[in-house]
Amino acid sequence: MARVVMPEGYPLAGTQAIVRKLQASGEATRLIVDDERTDGTSTFKNELSSVGVAITQGALVMTGATGSHVAEVSLNLVPFRERGGMTPQEVVKIWRDMTPPLPDVVELSFSADAVSLGEDIDLELRGRDIEQLGRAAAELTEALQGYDGLYDISNTYRSGKRELAMRIRPEAETLGLTQADLGNQIRDAFYGHEAQRVQRGRDDVRVMVRFPKEDRTSLASLENMSIRLADGTEVPALSVAELAPTTGNSTINRTDSQRTINVIASANRDQVAPETILLEVFRTHVPRIIATYPGVTVGQAGEAEERARALSGLVSSSLVALMVIYTLLAVPLKSYLQPLVVMASIPFGFIGAIIGHEIMNYDLVFFSLLGMIALAGVVINSSLVLVDFINRNRRIHKMNLHDAVIDSGMSRFRPIFLTSVTTFMGLMPLMVTRDFDTAPFVPLAVSLGFGVIFATGVTLILIPALYVILEDFSSLLGKDKETISSNDDTPLVQ
Repeated sequence: MARVVMPEGYPLAGTQAIVRKLQASGEATRLIVDDERTDGTSTFKNELSSVGVAITQGALVMTGATGSHVAEVSLNLVPFRERGGMTPQEVVKIWRDMTPPLPDVVELSFSADAVSLGEDIDLELRGRDIEQLGRAAAELTEALQGYDGLYDISNTYRSGKRELAMRIRPEAETLGLTQADLGNQIRDAFYGHEAQRVQRGRDDVRVMVRFPKEDRTSLASLENMSIRLADGTEVPALSVAELAPTTGNSTINRTDSQRTINVIASANRDQVAPETILLEVFRTHVPRIIATYPGVTVGQAGEAEERARALSGLVSSSLVALMVIYTLLAVPLKSYLQPLVVMASIPFGFIGAIIGHEIMNYDLVFFSLLGMIALAGVVINSSLVLVDFINRNRRIHKMNLHDAVIDSGMSRFRPIFLTSVTTFMGLMPLMVTRDFDTAPFVPLAVSLGFGVIFATGVTLILIPALYVILEDFSSLLGKDKETISSNDDTPLVQ
């Protein structure tokens, strides 16, 4: 999908000429993509263009600006399995590269997503002065253009058509005239005032009273018209009102009663991470803009806002999950400190997940975080096996600390190792797949698979060492044994 926005009031013929150029670059894209196919079929099903309204995508009704200054061109592809692995994002990149510079364009954006959480970079500027917001948005837009890897950079500030603003003079207020009276009389004169309705058959005919047609096509009629005061007297319009040519706003968006303008951009994640650019923008450019334009605030919106909201919920839920895990371990182990030894493998699982993403050449995304959270409940299995077996050796077989730790490590090495390897191999088919349908879940599998393998290797060395350190710590506190003796010989983990 390519969407183009021209200046407000742009002629229809000019917008149609821009659409033809987008169609030509789309045809060039089709030739490039289909040239790589050997079966003689095309990757493209059809093309659809629309001027004035947005294209409806399936059951989704797209909303946005309408008018002769907006247009969209859509290229529909055949299903993924029929196009040989070519993704929509790759087609969009070729289409963008094949599109020449377009004159007079206010906004040009390419998209391969019917539904999206928002742009990669979406900065929301808030304030009450729309002109000040526009200047601040222009500076921020220019700052983003200096970063490599960003494209489709624009802002939502749109100047409208030229218009005449009429403001009541201060001396006219003493005559009982208000701004609303002035606006209503001018509206009635040029648009009309409904005097009555006449029933004709099944229809209502509205009778409108207004200036004759020839008087509604000239500004002279506005300057020469009379304004009626509260006592019924009439005075010339220019004696009670001031006329000032100005440029209106095509749209005004508000959030929490404040006017907003968004600066948006898309990022090539193979070249740059949008999170890194956002940190740089908020560190260098945002403070300067806030200092230059008092009353303007800058915040995140779009994908970054949704990501921050989701991460906030995940963090709070994860803390609750860790507390529950600690409780579930503390009760059967009958210790306050041994659950911490068991849970010590969790951070190393996270490290393994990060290393796995580097090995598999995947970026850390939201699904990667989901895999790391699930990993916290998996990697403690090996630690729990070791700690429980050490406790059994000391409690049942009356071994000393050193022998119990060594015997547990030797006895449990094979089941721990095989369990981790089989888990990794079970996730391997998902990690190496390049299927478009399963692509979002690959980072989750990478986090789980590599996290389990790395944490297991560390666990076999770290957990016995931490157990011995814990016993030394308990001895310093005057305790001979950290665990509470029990007559139950049933192991926690088989």
